[in-house]
Amino acid sequence: MPSFHNGAVEIAYLDEGEGEPIVLVHGFASSKNVNWVYPTWVSELKKNGRRVIALDNRGHGDSTKLYDSEDYHIGTMAGDVTALMDHLEIARADMMGYSLGGRMTAWLAHRVPQRLRSAILGGIGIGLIEGGGPGEKVAEALEADSPDEITDPVGRMFRAFADQTRSDRRALAACLRGSRRLMTREEAADVAVPVLIAVGARDEIAGSAAALAGIIPGSKVLDIPDRDHMRAVGDKVYKAGVLEFLSERK
Repeated sequence: MPSFHNGAVEIAYLDEGEGEPIVLVHGFASSKNVNWVYPTWVSELKKNGRRVIALDNRGHGDSTKLYDSEDYHIGTMAGDVTALMDHLEIARADMMGYSLGGRMTAWLAHRVPQRLRSAILGGIGIGLIEGGGPGEKVAEALEADSPDEITDPVGRMFRAFADQTRSDRRALAACLRGSRRLMTREEAADVAVPVLIAVGARDEIAGSAAALAGIIPGSKVLDIPDRDHMRAVGDKVYKAGVLEFLSERK
């Protein structure tokens, strides 16, 4: 698997297919494989004539693990994405992020809109602005010696996911504490690229997609029926809606 360095941080990535590029940014405690390869996003997008680029965020997958929360500010993490685009000489691309990856995508849509043809915010709704996602209890759950010590249900869920993906839990705790910056209502209202907001109907972590769409001008909502935060990722309704949205960029 290829990699490159953004400063001292090594970032692993994949680059497959031909056509208009789309950059995929995975969620917290996940990886490019867990979020995009195994749920067949990469193969589906390639079938639809896309060049697919996906990275392992710092602290995740095969990328460098860091243990200082200061290394995980949302702008720093988003900077790894544009550094990868620069490395691959991609001036502009569609971008899809899920959960934390959606926050990073929204940050880039606001700060460097010239790099994005469109932004797909998966698994993140009004939580982008109002919070409500994984907090300190999840960080503590990741650091707990045993899952049996964890009483918080969201903490238990993320601990189980981190163990399932064989993640570096100490790096994830640092990431969680460093990447908490929320987008302001004013910043979201200033986003001018085409935006699709895709959230599972049973997702209690993301917050309302419709509420966020009411703030980002011209954005569209894709409701993913009967799916929670973890199970929406590979859903066929999600895929079909994204492919339709991307077809409008041609």
